[in-house]
Amino acid sequence: MGVPKGKTSKANRRMNRAARCVIDGPALTICPQCKLPKRAHSVCVSCGYYKGRPVVNKDEKPAK
Repeated sequence: MGVPKGKTSKANRRMNRAARCVIDGPALTICPQCKLPKRAHSVCVSCGYYKGRPVVNKDEKPAK
């Protein structure tokens, strides 16, 4: 079995770990109200519903 000739530097060690642990984007689910993709366990950005209840009123204009 081969033996490394020297210590692996911190930069190379971190680069190797970063290549193995590629992170995908956030997990998306389908909103049951508007059928658009949304992040899991969060309020839908397009319709404002969470767990079948309206949480954010999308009809109002945001206050400045």
